[in-house]
Amino acid sequence: MLRIITKASLPHSRKGLRTSTHIYFFTSTLIELLCILFCNLIHKLPTIRHYKTKAELNNPPETISKPLKTLDILKKLRWLAMSMVTIYIVTLSIFPGYLSENVKSVYFGDWYPVFLITTFNVGDFSGKCLTAIYVIKRSKWVVWACITRVLFYPLFMGCVFGPKWFRHEAPVALLTLLLGVSNGYLTSVLMIVAPKSVPVEDSNIAGIVMSLFLAIGLVVGSGLGWLWNI
Repeated sequence: MLRIITKASLPHSRKGLRTSTHIYFFTSTLIELLCILFCNLIHKLPTIRHYKTKAELNNPPETISKPLKTLDILKKLRWLAMSMVTIYIVTLSIFPGYLSENVKSVYFGDWYPVFLITTFNVGDFSGKCLTAIYVIKRSKWVVWACITRVLFYPLFMGCVFGPKWFRHEAPVALLTLLLGVSNGYLTSVLMIVAPKSVPVEDSNIAGIVMSLFLAIGLVVGSGLGWLWNI
C-alpha cells in the first residue's frame, strides 16, 4: 500500500519515480527501526512485567525429561527444515525479480509490477490467516506440499515463453496470488508443526532451528532470483 501511495502521489517521470522510490525506502526503513525499538521496549512495560512475573509464580518448574541436543533436534526436523528452505528458494527466485523484470502489460504499464507485488503480499497475508481455519497436521504432507511448489517454475516460464493466452495478465495474476498464498500458509504451518514434533522442553530450540533455515532460504532464494536476468 505504501508503494502504491508514493507512486501515485508523484508525476510519472524519471525524477518522480526516483523521488517516490526514495520516499518508499526511507519510510519502510523508519518503520522497521521503530518496530525493533518498540519490540525491545514492550518487555519493560510495567503491565508486561507484572504478567510475566505472575506467570512464573503460577507455573513453578516441573521435573522434565532431559532436553535433546541441538543436533538431535536438527536431525529430527531435517525434512521440515529443508522444506522451509525450499519454500523461500522457490518464492524469492520468482518474486520480486521475475515479476518486476520479465512480465509486461500494455494495460497496466509501469503499474504492472506494483500490481503483482501487491497481489503477492495480499496472498501471503491471506495464507498466514488460513492457518486459523485449518493446519496440515502430518509432517509428510507438509513436506510434499512444499516440494510441489517447484511446479511454479514451469508455470511462470510459460507466462514468458508459452502460448499467447497464457501470457495474459489474468494467468500471471492468478499464479502470483497462488505463490503468495502457498508461501504464507506453508511457512506458518511449518512454524506450527515443527515445535510439536519434538518434546515440549525442546520446542523453543525447534523454533530457532526453523528460523535459521528460513534465513538460509531467504539468502539462497535471493541469490537465485538473478537467474531470471541471465
